Amino acid sequence: MTRPSPWFISILLLPGIGLIVVFIGAVIYIAIAQSVGFYNLTGDSGFSMEFWEKLIGRKSYWTAVRYSLFIGFWAAVLSVAVAYPLALWLRKPFKGSLTVSAILKAPLMIHGIVAAFLFLNIISYNGLVNQLLVWTGLFDEPHRLQNDSGAVGLLFLQVWKNMPFALLLLTGAVQSIPQDTLNAAQDLGAGTIERFRRIIAPLTVSAMQAALIIVFIDALADFTFQTTVGPTNRQSLSQYMEFFRGRGRWNEAAGVGVTLMALSLIGAVLMALAARLIFRERPIARVVAWYETRRVEART
Repeated sequence: MTRPSPWFISILLLPGIGLIVVFIGAVIYIAIAQSVGFYNLTGDSGFSMEFWEKLIGRKSYWTAVRYSLFIGFWAAVLSVAVAYPLALWLRKPFKGSLTVSAILKAPLMIHGIVAAFLFLNIISYNGLVNQLLVWTGLFDEPHRLQNDSGAVGLLFLQVWKNMPFALLLLTGAVQSIPQDTLNAAQDLGAGTIERFRRIIAPLTVSAMQAALIIVFIDALADFTFQTTVGPTNRQSLSQYMEFFRGRGRWNEAAGVGVTLMALSLIGAVLMALAARLIFRERPIARVVAWYETRRVEART
């Protein structure tokens, strides 16, 4: 059988991938060009770094950058941290495991704005959480829990929404680990944490990287959750971009958009590299040899 030419394969893929590349490339090009003065909707177009100078000189811009990175980083880390034990729990089928798995993945089917308003109703001044805390005696009276300044509610909602996607990626990776490998490590004296650190995490690091990257980018650029349950004293980059767009300052809005794209790319690369460095993939033979050495040392 003759192997198809790479050019022939490229031509077949062109209608799908080509359109995606063209459309995404056009958006990126226009955003970058508009941030440096071109495609000006309210004045003369021409190359100028004036809009970037104004943007970089604002303290509010850097505050939005730090805040968005904070939300994106912790949403990704916490989502993966919660998804891992659940993936390990569901690794072996048990009675009711399909039902549990379906319930855990249910947030994927709920639209973000619906989830945000449901969360607001639960934590509102007269919501379920306040009533429960007053009934138990922990609160003397209802407290304001929504739009907290520490963004705790926002992070909770981000994890609730993004964890099922991380779980979807990690479940398949965890299930692909041979049970004999885990049994051998346990027989050689490896505890639960050691098995995770030395075997499970290195063998599923690719799925971990994918989950971290996707959740990070999604949370970094989130607008819906931030405007409904996020702090009222801080703006994310998406809110900052909408602030400029709503006032017709399209060039500065484009600058914020370029910042979001750059941070998404740089942050995703750094998180993927960090995961790879922390949980370096080790050949199974080296892992078993390491445990065998530990066992011999313990006996002596």
